[in-house]
Amino acid sequence: MKKVYLSFLITLIWGAAASTGFAQVKPAGNPALNKYQDSLFRYTQTMFTATGNIQRFEQNAKFIKMLVTALKTPGSYTYGFDSLRTISIISSPDRSFRIFSWYIPTEEGTYRFFGTIQMATADGKLKLYPLIDDTEHFTDNNQITTNRQWYGARYYEIIPLMAGGQKTCYALLGWKGNNIKTSKKVIDILSFDENAATFGKPIFEGPKNTPVKNRIVFEYNRQNTMTLRLDKKEQLIAFDHLAPIDSTMTGNFEYYASDSSFDAYRLVGNKLKLIENIELNNDPNDLDELYIDPKRKDIPVTKKF
Repeated sequence: MKKVYLSFLITLIWGAAASTGFAQVKPAGNPALNKYQDSLFRYTQTMFTATGNIQRFEQNAKFIKMLVTALKTPGSYTYGFDSLRTISIISSPDRSFRIFSWYIPTEEGTYRFFGTIQMATADGKLKLYPLIDDTEHFTDNNQITTNRQWYGARYYEIIPLMAGGQKTCYALLGWKGNNIKTSKKVIDILSFDENAATFGKPIFEGPKNTPVKNRIVFEYNRQNTMTLRLDKKEQLIAFDHLAPIDSTMTGNFEYYASDSSFDAYRLVGNKLKLIENIELNNDPNDLDELYIDPKRKDIPVTKKF
């Protein structure tokens, strides 16, 4: 009952925010938002470390309520909230929206995800799409949902996908967590209609004769790590190929890890097509010129005696 009540309370808080419009202007060292940020920061220190689930979710509900109030403040869209290190705040490259997302760890070793999408509106009024984690009710990870039946994740990258003649949608890369045995990462697709945010889209093409998927979910042993990122140079979404440590463990994701090879999805037409066994290189970096290539002969060698 307590869990249901907290879910209802959080939905109520987000719902009130989504229907309220306030003009957004560019901040110039916004004192009001600075003050809100300080208070929000204090909540982030307690909602992750409180001793039990009830205390953590109560602190989280207070955080959400104050975040909504802060986002109603003029200038909030361009305010960075840089002190909130445990909250992922990422903007779309086209600057049309940004996503706040975070998680609360539970005593049972699972995670509950929270978030909202803040739109950059033409008239400057606040427009939010609250993200309500409904993972526990998912019977199929491939289902298409709205922001109120969200397959929760903490997002770290937004990738615009533009196909000829079609409205832009966005690939979201996120960490999903899971339980004491496995972790998950996800590639979800976000699209907008006039007054709705939709997650999932029939866009992922796998091997021949396999069905097109709406969302990609990776699951692997919790003690391992997994690469999932945009390769900007090659313009593809690259990721570790996960495999069981033994063929008898197929389907038991507690025993899945990277096999040191990489696969990727690349936009071909209006689909993200799977490309297997790619060579993954690091993206160019401004600091590359500071590194010395040992094969170069034009670099003087200083001898020490």
